[in-house]
Amino acid sequence: MSQTNEAVTSATGERSGPQRLPRVLTVFGGVLLTLSCITPASSLFIVVPPLVRSQGTGVVLTLVLGALVSLGVACCYSELGTRFPIAGGEYSIVARVLGRGAGWITFVMSLMVIVVVPPVIALGTADYLGAAVHLNTPATGAVVMLLATVTAVLDVRSNALVTGTFLGIEILAAALVAVFGFAHVHRSPGALVAPQIVDTAGHGTPFTLSVLLTGLAVGIFTFQGFGSAVYLSEELHRPERSVARTVIYSLLASAVIIVVPTAAVALGAPSLTDLANADFPAIVASWGGPVLSTFVSLSVAAAILNAVIVMVLQNARVLYASARDRAWPAPVNRALSRLHSRWKSPWVATLAVGLPGALLAGLVDIEALLDVTGVIVAVMYLLLAVAALRVRRLSGRGGWRMPLWPVPAAVTVAAIVLALVNQDTSDLLVTAGVVVLAGAYYALHLRTRGSTHWVMTDDIDT
Repeated sequence: MSQTNEAVTSATGERSGPQRLPRVLTVFGGVLLTLSCITPASSLFIVVPPLVRSQGTGVVLTLVLGALVSLGVACCYSELGTRFPIAGGEYSIVARVLGRGAGWITFVMSLMVIVVVPPVIALGTADYLGAAVHLNTPATGAVVMLLATVTAVLDVRSNALVTGTFLGIEILAAALVAVFGFAHVHRSPGALVAPQIVDTAGHGTPFTLSVLLTGLAVGIFTFQGFGSAVYLSEELHRPERSVARTVIYSLLASAVIIVVPTAAVALGAPSLTDLANADFPAIVASWGGPVLSTFVSLSVAAAILNAVIVMVLQNARVLYASARDRAWPAPVNRALSRLHSRWKSPWVATLAVGLPGALLAGLVDIEALLDVTGVIVAVMYLLLAVAALRVRRLSGRGGWRMPLWPVPAAVTVAAIVLALVNQDTSDLLVTAGVVVLAGAYYALHLRTRGSTHWVMTDDIDT
C-alpha cells in the first residue's frame, strides 16, 4: 500500500483504498492519552461517589474486583489489538473474529458510548469549578465539549503533550486525597474487608455478595477507557508489542490512582454518615481546609476537560474507521474518512463527534443514561472476551499472547455474565433493545450487501 495518507479514488468518486493514519506514537504517548481517557481523577470524584452510597466501605472490594475483571479484559484487548492494529477498536476486532454481524452490533453499542459518555463527563465540570465561580451546568458542559473538539483536531502528538500536562495535575490531586485521607483515619483497615453500609439517616444495612455484584458493573465502568488504546493502535509504533503494553500499563496505573484514594476516603471520612453522603469535596475540606478542597476541585475540573479531549479524539478514530469500512452512504464515508492536510487527524469525524456532544450537554438531560451505558460497556467487554477465546483459531499475523490462555478470557466471560444478571432489569432491556435493533438492521440491510456496505479494511500497513 502507498505510504501516503491520501485515498485512491475511482472515477465514480468511490474510495478504492484505505487511508492510513501515521504511526507517530510511542508507548509513553499512548499511555498518556489512554490514561487521560480513563481520567482517574474524574472517575474518583464523579463515578465512585454514587458507588460509595450503595457499597459503603465495601466500595474498595467492589473496585478491586472490578479491576481484576478489567485485567482479564485488558488481556483480551491486548491480544486482539496486536493482531488487528486498526483504528476502529472493538467493532473492527469483533467483526474480524466473530463476523460482520457481531461487529455491527458492537459498532452500534460503541456509538451509544460515544454519544453519551463525553457530554456526561463534561457536565461535571461546573460542579467542580463551583469551588471558584458559579457556572451554569449545561452551558459549561457545552463549552467543555467545544474546547475539547478544537483541541482534538490537532495532531495526535500535540494532544499527547496537552493531555500529559493535565494528567500530571490530576494525579497530584489524587495523591493529595490519599495522603490526607490516610493521615486522618477514623476507622481500622478491617472496615475495608468487613464492610459496613450506612445510609444518610444513619441506618445500617449488611454488605452482602449480592450488593457487591450489583455494584460490579459500575466498578468495571470506573476503569473504562484502558481498552481505548486499541483506537490508537494504527498510530502506535510496533503495534505487535506496543498495543499490549499501552493497554496493561494504563489499566494498572488507573487502578492505583483510583483505588488508593478511595480507600483513604473510606477510612478517613469523619463518620459513616459523611461517607454515605459521598460528598468528596466536603470530606477533603474536613481534612485540609478550603484551600486543599478548592485545589482538588479545580484539578478535577481540569481532569474532566482532559478526559473529554481524549474521548473526542479517540471516538473520532472509531467514526473515521467506520467510514473507511463503508458504514454510511458514500458521500458521508468520503467526508468522515478525510485527514487534515497539516495535522493528519480525522478532522471531519472529530467535528462529527464533538459538536453533537456539545448540543447534548447544553440541551438534554443525558446523565440518566449513565447506568445503561455501564451495562452496554459490559456487553462489549463480553463480546471481546468471546473473540479472545476464538482468535487463535484464525491463521495469519500473530502478536502478544495472554498468559495462561484461555483462562483469563474464560474467567472474564463468567465474571461479566455474573455482573450482568445482577443489573437493573430496565437497563438490561434497553441494552437488549439496542442489540436487537442493530441485529435486525444488519440482517435486513447489510448482510446481503457485503461487497459495498460494511466492508472491513484489511490492508492497513503495520
